Amino acid sequence: MTDKVPMTAEGYARMEEELRHLKSVARPEVIKSIAEAREHGDLSENAEYHAARERQSFIEGRVGELEDKISRAEIIDPSTLSGDTVKFGATVRVVDEDSDEETTYQIVGEIEADVKRGRIAVTSPLARALIGKSLGDSVEVATPKGQKAYEILEVKYG
Repeated sequence: MTDKVPMTAEGYARMEEELRHLKSVARPEVIKSIAEAREHGDLSENAEYHAARERQSFIEGRVGELEDKISRAEIIDPSTLSGDTVKFGATVRVVDEDSDEETTYQIVGEIEADVKRGRIAVTSPLARALIGKSLGDSVEVATPKGQKAYEILEVKYG
C-alpha cells in the first residue's frame, strides 16, 4: 500500500509524539512488567503476565501503524489553500436543510478526526460528499438516521 495519507502538520506532530511515547516510555514499561510477571512463576495461570503480553502486542501493533502512516504522510497546510471549492483542510459551514441547524466542520486526515471538535475525516461520508462542491451547493449524505441534505454556507481555509 503506497497511498499517501493526507494530514495537517498538527496531526503529523501528534502522531510523531505518540510514536515517541510508545517507543521510549510504554515499550520499556511493558517489558519491565513482563519480566516482573515472569518472576511470579507458572506463566499458564499468571494473569499479570498475560495482561502485559496483551499490552505489548497492542503497543507493537500501534507502533507499526504509526510508522506506516508517518512514512506515507502527505502534509497539507490549509492556510496555503483558498477558494470556494471544498478540499482537504477546508473549514466548511453547512446547514441541515430539514432542521436549519448550522454546523461547522474542518476536513482533516483520519487520524486527526474528532467530531466533538468539529474535525471530520476526509474519508467520512459527509466529507466525501462535500469534497469538490462549492459555496451554495447542496449535498445528500446517507447517515444512520437516514438521508440528510446539507447546503454549503461557507468555505474557508487557514
